[in-house]
Amino acid sequence: MNKKILIVVMVFISNIAVANKTTNICVFDPLGANGDAYHLIKDHIFEITTKDLKFKLQPYTDESVAMGDFLTNKCGIIAATGIRIRELSPFSGSISAIGAIPTYGELKTLINVISRPKAKKYMDNGRYSVLGVFPLGAGYLFMDNKSIDSVSKLAGKKIATLDYQKDAIHMVNHVGATVVPADITNFGGKFNNGSVNICYAPAFAYDAYELYKGLNDRGGIINYPLAQMTLQILTKSKSFSENFEQNSLKVAASNFERALKIVKKHENKIDEKYWMNIPETSIVKYQEMFRQNRLELRDSGKYDKRMLTLLRQIRCKTNAQAAECTSSDKE
Repeated sequence: MNKKILIVVMVFISNIAVANKTTNICVFDPLGANGDAYHLIKDHIFEITTKDLKFKLQPYTDESVAMGDFLTNKCGIIAATGIRIRELSPFSGSISAIGAIPTYGELKTLINVISRPKAKKYMDNGRYSVLGVFPLGAGYLFMDNKSIDSVSKLAGKKIATLDYQKDAIHMVNHVGATVVPADITNFGGKFNNGSVNICYAPAFAYDAYELYKGLNDRGGIINYPLAQMTLQILTKSKSFSENFEQNSLKVAASNFERALKIVKKHENKIDEKYWMNIPETSIVKYQEMFRQNRLELRDSGKYDKRMLTLLRQIRCKTNAQAAECTSSDKE
């Protein structure tokens, strides 16, 4: 065979191989392939798949295993919580900054902003690129006793804290409570068997981790978002074309309401007797405490300052009269 023809044939075969290459996606969901997060990612991938790209989803009930497989290239994409993603993508990972997003409306605004082409330089840090962000629900404090109804009463209480969530550890220490190291697989068990008094989770954990067992008849859930939990899709930079990545971000943002509907379904399933509302005067005090903690965590490098600034701008657009909007020590 003519040498030039051989080269052309080899390049053609190589292009076919690349086009038909299947990318594995590690998807964390506490319920595996039966969970809402898994199906959300499955539908998303179906919507953005092109004829030249193939994907295979692999469910994981242990988030640390999913992350390990992503880092060792057993999968080219990972879908995991923003808290876990933070170590690789500090900008998007700081969405879950404590007390930074009070409402789902503000979260929707944020996701729309960071999914625009102008935000690409923030969503791709040169090592990892974010392909989409979905709401998982506000994180709430689940407590084994409703008498714990103020910050002062948190002192001395045992709180299950994810060992890699440095901001949560900082906050627990700040209020004088006791950090009890936990991970995504056992925090629910520690709460349910009484090893800890308090845990922190979005509403889907009520069923997924059977937290109603730890609540029993005396427990309660503070009806105030300690932080916004998100499901984020991440890949290594340059793994896909810019058009594909931008389209994925756009499609994810467009499905915000669909994902939020799932979040609210889980919140509505929680027995009303558990919800504990706190006075507006207390909320103002909590917000300032959270803000001071965010500033400390920003200065120690645990939060991305660019994300904190963006979140403050969104909050101040919603509530321009808030004290933080005129404060000298702005985020």
